[in-house]
Amino acid sequence: MALADEISARRKEIRTDGYPMSVGEWLSLYEADEIDIHPEFQRFYRWSEAQKTNLIESLLLGIPIPPIFVSQRADGVWDVVDGLQRLSTIYQLLGVLKDEDGEKVDPLVLGETKYLPSLRGKVWEDPKNEQKSLPADARLIIKRSKISASIILRESDETAKYDLFQRLNTGGSQLSPQEVRNCILVMINREFYGWLRELADYEPFKECISLSDRPIEEAYDLELVLRFVVFYRMAVDDLKAVGDVGVFLTERMRQVATDRTFRKKTIDSAFRQTFDTLLRTVGDDAFRRFDRIKGRHEGGFLLSQYEVVALGLGYNIKGPVSDSYIQRRIRSIWSNKTYTEWTGSGVTATRRLPRVIPLGRELFARGALERSNNSSMRFPAKSVGDVRNLQT
Repeated sequence: MALADEISARRKEIRTDGYPMSVGEWLSLYEADEIDIHPEFQRFYRWSEAQKTNLIESLLLGIPIPPIFVSQRADGVWDVVDGLQRLSTIYQLLGVLKDEDGEKVDPLVLGETKYLPSLRGKVWEDPKNEQKSLPADARLIIKRSKISASIILRESDETAKYDLFQRLNTGGSQLSPQEVRNCILVMINREFYGWLRELADYEPFKECISLSDRPIEEAYDLELVLRFVVFYRMAVDDLKAVGDVGVFLTERMRQVATDRTFRKKTIDSAFRQTFDTLLRTVGDDAFRRFDRIKGRHEGGFLLSQYEVVALGLGYNIKGPVSDSYIQRRIRSIWSNKTYTEWTGSGVTATRRLPRVIPLGRELFARGALERSNNSSMRFPAKSVGDVRNLQT
């Protein structure tokens, strides 16, 4: 198909509309439950009090606000695709914002700004303290301020709003890639997101990955769960065709979240058994480097070791295994030439995954320990590549 034809075809898939709306109109939509700002997203956004105050200052000074992107659902309700933090800030100032449990959030208390230092300590309206309230004329200015709505109409392709959300919330955004995925997942299948969240909160998993606060805040724990779900039983030939891993995770997540035949119970059981076993045998050493000279695990969490250990053990997790079996398998990774060759600096995730995931499946296969107790063994490429034949 020629480029001109591709452009024409794709343009027809997205139907849009747009017009300016006053803050008062945005408020009416929220109070009438005609707009869904997805309060679950609040945990993924980290606007400071200064950023919130700056938005209100912009409204008061007449500085244009970027448009709010929404998607019109079949029931007519607008899903906020981009602009949640702007709307949430306005609703919080007006004292109507609710959290994901339906409880009202504390009203916004403004800070001082470069141009309006007297905003410090002001709230929308305090009947008991007129000095603390914004002046009546300032409140009118805000309610009459215009913010444009860009609307993806319901006649558009169903995936359009998710693609748009990802594009608008990637790059310059403060959101991590997984936080963007989480928001998309909430829009697609809230129950599926809840399941991933439940697995991420599973105590043995949390203890084994032993992440610091920053990665947890950026939802890296959920990304690790998603990697387990996506790569758990993937065929080796498919692993070779992954391409950009971040893009692949997002696309595969969207597929499985809408697949009614997806084996959630099977993966749930394998995930829990895997981390029950790892916690019992090695604990938070599961994904840390093993120093053969010192005879101990050191350092922090390593994604490449997670890909070998969690996915390798999970692939083979059927029935009880001895603690020494797991411990020896994990320690053997660090003298395995295949692992060291494909996890060094300069090796991309795209090239790494087709090697280390099959390696993990082979290392933790039932007969692996009996075949060799040599920790420096290297598995022939053929046996690693043919591990897909072990799938059930």
